Amino acid sequence: MFNIVLVEPEIPQNTGNISRTCACTGSRLHIVKPMGFEITDAKLKRAGLDYWDKLDLTYYDNLDAFFKANEGNRMFFLSKKATKRYTDVAYRDGDFLVFGKETKGLPESLIIDNDAALRIPMASGLRSLNLSNTVALVLYEALRQTGFYGLV
Repeated sequence: MFNIVLVEPEIPQNTGNISRTCACTGSRLHIVKPMGFEITDAKLKRAGLDYWDKLDLTYYDNLDAFFKANEGNRMFFLSKKATKRYTDVAYRDGDFLVFGKETKGLPESLIIDNDAALRIPMASGLRSLNLSNTVALVLYEALRQTGFYGLV
C-alpha cells in the first residue's frame, strides 16, 4: 500500500479526485490541515462521494503532527523545484508520496538539498501540472514498479 499525503489542499475537486484514485488503488490518504474547504463541500463530494466509504483516510492538524506520527517511514516530496525525476526512484510498498498545496507547493525546507525531493519533467516556463493528475502519475509509476500488487 502506498501513502498519499496532501499538505494543506486548497481545491475540493482535486482532493475528491485524489480520494477516488486512492480508493481505487488501495492507497491510504493523509491530509494535513488546514484545508481550503470543508469535507462537506459539494464539489468534493461530487468528485469522490461514491468512493468515500472505501477510503483509508487520516487527518493531521499540521505538518509537525504528520511527521511525528509517521516518523521512520520513507518519504518522497514532489516539487517542480526538485532536481531528481520521479522515475529515478525505486519505490517500495509503504512509501509516502508527499504533495504540497496547489498555489505554493511544499515548504522549500523539504525540497532544498533533499535527495528525496522529486519532480515531474515538463515544458519550461509553465507553472505546474494539476495536483490530482500529478498524484495519479506518480502513484501509478510506484504501482507499476511494484507489480500492481493487489490490483486486478
